[in-house]
Amino acid sequence: MKECTTLLTIIGELAADSKLTDEDEIQSVVKLIVEAKRVFIAGAGRSGFAARAFSNRLMHLGLTVYFVGEPTTPSIQEADLLIIGSGSGETASLVTMAKKASSQGAKIATLTIFPDHTIGSMADAIIKIPGVTAKCGSETGKQSSLQPLGSSFEQLSWLIYDSIIIEVNKVVKQSYEQMYARHANLE
Repeated sequence: MKECTTLLTIIGELAADSKLTDEDEIQSVVKLIVEAKRVFIAGAGRSGFAARAFSNRLMHLGLTVYFVGEPTTPSIQEADLLIIGSGSGETASLVTMAKKASSQGAKIATLTIFPDHTIGSMADAIIKIPGVTAKCGSETGKQSSLQPLGSSFEQLSWLIYDSIIIEVNKVVKQSYEQMYARHANLE
């Protein structure tokens, strides 16, 4: 068997970037999730796909969760939490969502490359992720990625979301059987 050097390079990059992720930032988002009445998740493009998967896992944990943009998503209110995945922190539709959530008294958390950009400046909790995206190029100080556009940001977001699920489950204490009982059965 010949080892796949491209795959190993990607995994090495993610391992290096994960060492730059702050555990306290992850725990601050976990705390907001556990305290929230309802959790709303948003992201655009490929970051949105990772965020959508995260919302699915939160539902498996028994939380009341909505992915923003679905027809069944209700209005956000005080005591709710909006989590936004946005590499640039400037995606217009996501900025609009953050402003609306803030005006309603909801808390905001974000995963972003730029905590000082618009969404980060409104957030109650921020997880800073090293990355390079099409919108921000190499101005983040991160070495350029072997991968195109924002792939490393999106992949690390997915892994951070999975880490958050594990940490939230330490509080809500759901067995895999309980989680599986909430798994989709209209497939």
